[in-house]
Amino acid sequence: MSQTNINIRMDLELKKQFEKFCKETGLNMTTAFNIFAKAVVREQKIPFEITTESFYSKENLNHLRKSIENLNEGKGKEHDLIEDDD
Repeated sequence: MSQTNINIRMDLELKKQFEKFCKETGLNMTTAFNIFAKAVVREQKIPFEITTESFYSKENLNHLRKSIENLNEGKGKEHDLIEDDD
């Protein structure tokens, strides 16, 4: 079977944590990514649930509700939209 290289960008701290996990489980990063890729191809989906749970968590929703209340009470501050070029 022929092989190829891929390059990915990852946060440095995440990379260190992932390398540590792989080492503790007896894997290297290449093997871990290959396991992931094979599971995706076999199952035809990401092999774990991807959610927006952190955005829609109780804590965040309460924060958003309080922010809306503050705006409705005139306690907000208007500012220009700042767009990220990334």
